Amino acid sequence: MNMDELDYEKSKNYWSNVPASVNGMLGGFSSLTTKDIKDSDLFLRKLFQMENGPSNSRVLDCGAGIGRITKNLLCKHFKCVDLLEQDEKFLEKAKLNCIGSNVENFYCSGLQEFTPTDNQKYDVIWIQWVLGYITDDDLIKFLNKCCKLLNTNGIIVVKENISQEEEGEIDSEDSSITRSYIQFCIIFQKANLICKANRTQKNFPSELYRVEMFALQPANEKLNS
Repeated sequence: MNMDELDYEKSKNYWSNVPASVNGMLGGFSSLTTKDIKDSDLFLRKLFQMENGPSNSRVLDCGAGIGRITKNLLCKHFKCVDLLEQDEKFLEKAKLNCIGSNVENFYCSGLQEFTPTDNQKYDVIWIQWVLGYITDDDLIKFLNKCCKLLNTNGIIVVKENISQEEEGEIDSEDSSITRSYIQFCIIFQKANLICKANRTQKNFPSELYRVEMFALQPANEKLNS
């Protein structure tokens, strides 16, 4: 099995059997959620403080699952939050988890199929632990689509596991890939994105993958602003 053979239906079926819980979302590592959110919060605050940093009007949470990141992080920083998630049961749980919050839209779609219908624009598009489920070509197309959804000074945040193997590692069980740092850099370059800031997740167990956060902007952002 190689990168071009990622099976979207197999991935979808795998996740359809995962419990709609924090432990399910984190593969049995629910204890990591506090550390995960803490470092993401620090990174997001850093982005707001940058010169020509993003505004905080609206954010899109991609691969949102049951709304764990939306509820614990994004709702606290943005006036409006939209969720994108392909699993219907996860999205239903997210709706329950986010009752009374500032979440507005719930989109049920895979990243590779997502097409916004209401001309919505975002200050930040948050993409975490989901990019391993789409091919390089579809990922580049998705990032290009994200660029068109950004407000002026908007940022795409990618937070993902990083493989130490240069060619990445394929998991045939859920049909996913864990990409290397260089693979992500090549993809970002092909999507015409530049990295404005990055941060390594702190205090995760050493036996787990390294986790990196990237803040990305279109290379021609200054021309458009």
